[in-house]
Amino acid sequence: MNRNTLALALALVILAAAYRVFSAVYVSALPNFSPVMAMAFCSGLVLPGVLAVAAPLLCLFVSDLLLNAHFNQPLVQPAMLAIYACYVFAIGTGTLLRQRGLPAVFGAVLGNAVLFYLVTNSLAWWGNPHYAQTFTGWVQSLTVGQPGFAPTWTFFRNSLISDFLFTGLFLALFYWVRNRSASPNLSRQESSS
Repeated sequence: MNRNTLALALALVILAAAYRVFSAVYVSALPNFSPVMAMAFCSGLVLPGVLAVAAPLLCLFVSDLLLNAHFNQPLVQPAMLAIYACYVFAIGTGTLLRQRGLPAVFGAVLGNAVLFYLVTNSLAWWGNPHYAQTFTGWVQSLTVGQPGFAPTWTFFRNSLISDFLFTGLFLALFYWVRNRSASPNLSRQESSS
């Protein structure tokens, strides 16, 4: 990986975390429409070695601290462990799929979205006294959610759309920059024209 593609990949990780904070604070019309899961997955796909894990998790942790402080929540919460495990899983699937084609990549995007949805809504069901601690209460947490709030399936829909969209955008941009950097003769010919 050359410096241009590494810099782009790291910039996308930072921008995704910044967008997460900005959208949570200022754009509440699309809850869970975020590039964060795509960022974690794509980090596994394109970043080398320890950077594939460290960069997205550090950006996630910093954005969590900022969001929790903004919303007057404890800075670190036990549920974060399970949520971060989902991101680590996404990074791992990205790493495993580096040499695979787009069907495998987008199949993994779907799998990561479903896993994240099940884990986070199960945590909400388990920790929220508004849900009955029964199978019916769990199903409620996965579908309609709490009265007075948007149905939880809309959060899943927004996550799924954003995961596919941002994964596609990240990969297209990354491979475009990588291919442009890999062909210096093309760049020289265009600049001399």
